[in-house]
Amino acid sequence: MAIAQDSFQHEQAGQLLPLLAARDPQRTVAWRHGTAVSAAQFLAHVEQVAALLPEAPAAVNLCEDRYAFLVAFCAIARRGQANLLPPSRAPQAVEEVMAAHPGSYALGEQALSPAPHGYRKLPVLAADPHAAPMPVPAIPAEQVVAIGYTSGSTGTPRANAKSWRNLRASSAGTLAMLGGAAGGRFHVVATVPPQHIYGIEMSVLLPLLGEVAVHAGRPFFPADVAAALAEVPEPRVLVTTPVHLRALVAAGTPLPPLAAMLSATAPLPLELAQAAEQAFGAPLLEVFGSTETCAFASRRLTADADWALYEDVRLHPQPDGTQIEAPQLDEPVVLADIVSLHDAGRHFRLCGRNADLLEIAGKRASLGDLSRRLLAIPGVEDGVVFQLDEEDAAGVRRIAALAVAPMLDEADIIDALRRAVDPVFLPRRLRLVDALPRNETGKLPRGALLRLLG
Repeated sequence: MAIAQDSFQHEQAGQLLPLLAARDPQRTVAWRHGTAVSAAQFLAHVEQVAALLPEAPAAVNLCEDRYAFLVAFCAIARRGQANLLPPSRAPQAVEEVMAAHPGSYALGEQALSPAPHGYRKLPVLAADPHAAPMPVPAIPAEQVVAIGYTSGSTGTPRANAKSWRNLRASSAGTLAMLGGAAGGRFHVVATVPPQHIYGIEMSVLLPLLGEVAVHAGRPFFPADVAAALAEVPEPRVLVTTPVHLRALVAAGTPLPPLAAMLSATAPLPLELAQAAEQAFGAPLLEVFGSTETCAFASRRLTADADWALYEDVRLHPQPDGTQIEAPQLDEPVVLADIVSLHDAGRHFRLCGRNADLLEIAGKRASLGDLSRRLLAIPGVEDGVVFQLDEEDAAGVRRIAALAVAPMLDEADIIDALRRAVDPVFLPRRLRLVDALPRNETGKLPRGALLRLLG
């Protein structure tokens, strides 16, 4: 097994970078089954798994348990391989990603049936509170350690390779931002899956690169979130999404004291941000980024609508979007987001997305704003407005909507929208559904929306 020599001393000219920040081998990396897992025990588990992995270019990391994912992530990187992160864990999505990476295999802690081709089950990661300290591995800075896929919310998922240097650079900005709210050491509970780039950044990279410990679970229901938070000490940071926040606020379940809440993956309405801060007595922060860029800005919506850029990030507005220069990027990336810059370019306001902007009959609107107005209708529990692919007889791509509103009918919703938006932007097709096809991070893959519309 070809593994880089274990030593911080080999970190020369940025060629090798440590896999774990662990000056103290007893510092807590994770909380599992109510027990603290030390850096020493974590590194022993990484070595145990790495020794069992086959020679291959990459592996799909399917671990559900966040600690198992963390161990597998590092073991795969330790072997010089890349973690493949499909847009979902649906068998077809996994098989498509594996087919795009010949020779890859899949890895997880559960016995799957059916299992992907070449699936390997992790050994039992036995608790050993007396694990002896061991050297921290170092890996090449430019080694691709993860290949993430976009969610498919705007079309076909696309692959994005991340080197170890890329991920470390993006995490530095996030650690600095969260440190202002929670201090240098804190404990994370996350409702998002570790396979998503947001989950990777906030629940995998933070415990690897900072004085942060992460809860091994992925609580879903409000009572489960409260229980998970109670299993970790203060200061606590809850990493979540607007969908989960809305459920937490609606449930009214008391949560243990929080130092901060963190949200991403979807627009956060101001009303929800205010309600969450009032209910849980902690600042609600947002991070701005993408699979292509990782996080590069943050804000607290209840205090300021503008986003503050991480250090050394630069934005360059363009007619078709915005070019981003950031320490985590090997070259500038252009996103479809339209922004206006303020404060000598250190803050920006999001004006919409290029693909989000509509022009019908000489009038303009934003799909995001239309969805916000749909959600503001009393009785609408969830909803989305989106543009259809096909053109009508006049050559216009009309818009459609899906809504979850058990006590309303289509006419009620259209009447309410008619009072809030220009008639040309009323959905030509509106369908009431039991639930929207949200993925694990709350996003809405476009293909699933079109299928549900029928």
